[in-house]
Amino acid sequence: MKINMKEIIQKREVTLGLLIAVLIILILFRAPHFMAPDNALRILDDTSILIMVAIGQFLVILTGGIDLSVGSIIAFSGMAASMINQYYPGVPVVFVLLAGIGIGTVFGLINGALVAYGKVPPIITTLGTMSIFRGFTFVLSKGQWVTAHEMTEGFMNMPQFRILGVTNLIWSAVLVSAVMYFFMTYTRTGREIYAIGGNKTAALFVGVKEKKINLLIFSINGLLCGLAGVMWTSRYAAAVNETATGFELQTVAACVLGGVSVAGGSGAIPGVILGALFLGILNNALPVANLSPFYQMGIQGLVVLLAMVVNILSEKRNEKKLLNRRLEV
Repeated sequence: MKINMKEIIQKREVTLGLLIAVLIILILFRAPHFMAPDNALRILDDTSILIMVAIGQFLVILTGGIDLSVGSIIAFSGMAASMINQYYPGVPVVFVLLAGIGIGTVFGLINGALVAYGKVPPIITTLGTMSIFRGFTFVLSKGQWVTAHEMTEGFMNMPQFRILGVTNLIWSAVLVSAVMYFFMTYTRTGREIYAIGGNKTAALFVGVKEKKINLLIFSINGLLCGLAGVMWTSRYAAAVNETATGFELQTVAACVLGGVSVAGGSGAIPGVILGALFLGILNNALPVANLSPFYQMGIQGLVVLLAMVVNILSEKRNEKKLLNRRLEV
């Protein structure tokens, strides 16, 4: 079997992996201890929430949509879970976690119902619910925070408890990634999600139920946001009304960097994971370079813009190759 190295190198996952390696090498010249085991685990810890939520965002983008409400769902789920822990400290942590996940799932289901049955475009739906869910957070908390001294030790230690030297937060990201990879790669529903994004008319013609798919992807996205919300507040030991403001842009950036087409129908979970890791390493590396936070924001935006350009050029190149093959036939 002949191995085509050119095709391998052109794969987004391989290219992004090489970019991450180059980025790490450049950082090591500035900070030799940047990739020391403890620091590497801390970077993975910092990136785990982004990985989980970016995977949920990936499902929505894959169908040609976008979810702008993920940050607000994270904030409300985290606030609700923290308040349960605050007022009912005797409730086992696992039930608090399940409550946050359940709330996130319900909010995702609301988004899905509006898109599926209300026929409201995803960007408009989630632009509205982004403000509504954030408002709910302020109403629930009455504008107050839940701080560390109001949380139980068990709740705050939940994401940082170590198994085989790795935190629960990282294990959660690994589990979510593995389950969703299997779901998208080996199940019929996973293929139907790709089909809706690739060619909606053809998918509907062969019997794919678009309403069911929309309900499912938004519910999964909400579930992952609920999980992320509880993990976020327990890890940082603070439930703040402004938690995860703007986080939706980071999830979209991770998807775009990972080669997910914003037009839908193209992309893979390994690419999303690598995109999130690239952002995580970049976010941790920029302070090492002693750059102003304003420059950091600009650099992050530039990286996303360049990734978008690369995606567009890659899609045009693939379309040209497909057209040439058809002409040859």
